[in-house]
Amino acid sequence: MPLPVSDYRWQQTEAAVFISVPLRGVCVRDADVFCTENYLKVNFASFLFEVFLYAPIDDESSKAKIGNDTIVFTLHKKEPVMWETLSVSGVDKEMMQRIREKSILQAQERAKEAMEAKAAARREDQKYALNVMMKIEEEERNKIENMKENERIKATKELEAWKKCQRKAEEQKIIQTEEKLHEQEKQIEEGEKVKHKSLTRNSTSKNLTTQGRHSENIFSEKLKEDSIPAPRSVGNIKINFTPRVFPTALRESQVAEEEEWLHKQAEARRAMNTDIPELSDLKEEEKNPEWLKDKGNKLFATENYLAAINAYNLAIRLNSKIPLLYLNRAACHLKLKNLHKAIEDSSKALELLTPPVADNANARMKAHVRRGTAFCQLELYIEGLQDYEAALKIDPANKIVQNDAEKIRNIIQGTELKS
Repeated sequence: MPLPVSDYRWQQTEAAVFISVPLRGVCVRDADVFCTENYLKVNFASFLFEVFLYAPIDDESSKAKIGNDTIVFTLHKKEPVMWETLSVSGVDKEMMQRIREKSILQAQERAKEAMEAKAAARREDQKYALNVMMKIEEEERNKIENMKENERIKATKELEAWKKCQRKAEEQKIIQTEEKLHEQEKQIEEGEKVKHKSLTRNSTSKNLTTQGRHSENIFSEKLKEDSIPAPRSVGNIKINFTPRVFPTALRESQVAEEEEWLHKQAEARRAMNTDIPELSDLKEEEKNPEWLKDKGNKLFATENYLAAINAYNLAIRLNSKIPLLYLNRAACHLKLKNLHKAIEDSSKALELLTPPVADNANARMKAHVRRGTAFCQLELYIEGLQDYEAALKIDPANKIVQNDAEKIRNIIQGTELKS
């Protein structure tokens, strides 16, 4: 049973009450202080200090200072009057118990209200953070949409300019054709005139003698030979062949023949690109796109990303139909934080990796992951999650991709802070 403390001292003013309670060895860690507007209690080891206050106090602004074997209370009165005593008089045990229970209930209600207020404030903070994140994502989406719209407008203008050039070329061809027809008509008219003259001469020669008729026939044959138009001039006709594409499924295509054809096309393209300045210092075998791709891979392995991009750029200029060139260049752009270029190269690689078959599944999965990574680094987490889910459809057992996709979902749901 705790020992009650009775050797305390107290003083008062009209606004506050000061109580000094001596407790040997008291410290903040071990002292249990409970205070309401009408009740004050201190538990420390085997000591108990309890006061049923004369008048109500403001327990929220009241303070307790613990140290030097003493607890000093500063209690602020609700009404500025002088108290007759510190403790209310005439309190029996039953009334004490009621006051204690009422004080505990009041403390519990206040604690509950404080907890609810704290939870409401935390919800407001989370709501505000979510709204800010959604606003940022919306701005990023609008930025990308604006970029797409600008690219579409640019492509439309280029298409219109190309159509205008085509129309001008067709009009020029029509004008040239009309001029040629006009010249041919002139030649026909001149031939008709010559023929008319020859017929006139033939009619006048009918009155001559047989000998003269014979010589006239020879003269008329000569005129006929002279009226024949000259042969056409020699010219060259330029033929442009449509590039061949292989849209058939892999199981129906002849892979060996198609690869041989692609190799020949690459050789021909290298022959046509001899005027590229970058090729002037390379050996003949170094002008092969495959050699340049291997060179770029080695440079990437040594973390020389800019040199690797240059190698892939030159290989793409020689052959722009190899998807791995775009896929590897996207990895370099990711390392250099060129995020928009990484998205473009990954998208181009996915366009070329058709049809989707088992042989190109790994490359398609890498393209989705790299594009999704670029989107996430731009804080476009919804677009990034779509690419990661597409990669999981190709390789559902990939644990690394599964973990990364789960992290992106947590960021979108607001349960994980952005790193």
